[in-house]
Amino acid sequence: AALHPVSPPLLQLSEHPVERRTHMVSHQHGMTVTKTLQEGEVEPQCQSFSYSQAELQGLLPEGASLLLLRVLARRQAMPPNLIFPAIDTEGHLCTSSY
Repeated sequence: AALHPVSPPLLQLSEHPVERRTHMVSHQHGMTVTKTLQEGEVEPQCQSFSYSQAELQGLLPEGASLLLLRVLARRQAMPPNLIFPAIDTEGHLCTSSY
């Protein structure tokens, strides 16, 4: 008996814009990160996270991370245990290791 391929069900997505913003403010005691998500016409959802200066010591922002990667590639050298605090796309503190 010949096998006939089964077509997957069609998935139709309605069009609605999604806007994500991350606002970082450095202040005397550290930094506040506010993440805003707005999907379509609904009310925006906001979350804020605060980090102390001690937690942020050595913070490597996204732009600096790209520059560091270029320098390391140019030098063709990788120092051992290269780990920095970073902020992920959700606004949470994490580590970035190379």
